Amino acid sequence: MKHQSGLSNRFGPWALITGASSGIGAEFARQLAAAKLNVVLAARREILLDQLGRELQVQFGVETRSVRTDLSEPDSVARLVAAVADLDIGLVVSNAGTGNPGSFLHEDRDELLQRFRLNALSHLDIAHHFSPRLAARGRGGLILGGAMGAAHGIPFMANDAGSKAFVQSLGESLHVELKRQGVHVTVLVVPPTDTAILTKFGLDPKTMAMRPMSPRQCVAEAIRAIQSNQSLCLPGATNRLMSALIPVGVARTMMGKMIEQTLAKRIPA
Repeated sequence: MKHQSGLSNRFGPWALITGASSGIGAEFARQLAAAKLNVVLAARREILLDQLGRELQVQFGVETRSVRTDLSEPDSVARLVAAVADLDIGLVVSNAGTGNPGSFLHEDRDELLQRFRLNALSHLDIAHHFSPRLAARGRGGLILGGAMGAAHGIPFMANDAGSKAFVQSLGESLHVELKRQGVHVTVLVVPPTDTAILTKFGLDPKTMAMRPMSPRQCVAEAIRAIQSNQSLCLPGATNRLMSALIPVGVARTMMGKMIEQTLAKRIPA
């Protein structure tokens, strides 16, 4: 109970979560609602947002608001900001993002730019708008969604990794800048996690060399990290050990081979 009340006092009364319709975003909503924060749920799939909102209201007695938005669209953050202008938001979880493995030589430029807007520019816009609001409150938090390995490049995901590398650098910089204003900033370096995106990548959690992390553990560690104002959170002791011990070049090569193999399985014989 002390953990929950501390979270609400530090970051309440409202939290905003993007990419909240499923996976890690939905899990953030559940855990923050359990800590008695009211939650704004933002994503493209409004039906899922409304369903999750009703569940949280009944289970935890919090207020919720659904905001349908596609953060890959140029003006989407402005519309999101307008939809929450009347709320005292103390915690922003900028979690929306996706990936699409493929050869850079064969990717469509417009699709690359659309994903770059989602994976990088939306986080920049959200941070740029909400940071002054949080600083004016003298307390609050900002969680930015990164990706394990992105800072050093991921072959066959060059654009997506580059986008997330930008987010990681942005967040670690803002961690120092906003600390004196009482604002906590943490980059969540998302490891392989058991969400729908694994299927999109052509991976089966049951046959992966390492068992993917549960969204529950991933989010719980991220919430502890923002409370203690860690600049970077890589959930999972095994992930942290691997990141520390495996040379960057080796890890990049291993990731490239794994993704290339999954891409080869997509090509009809």
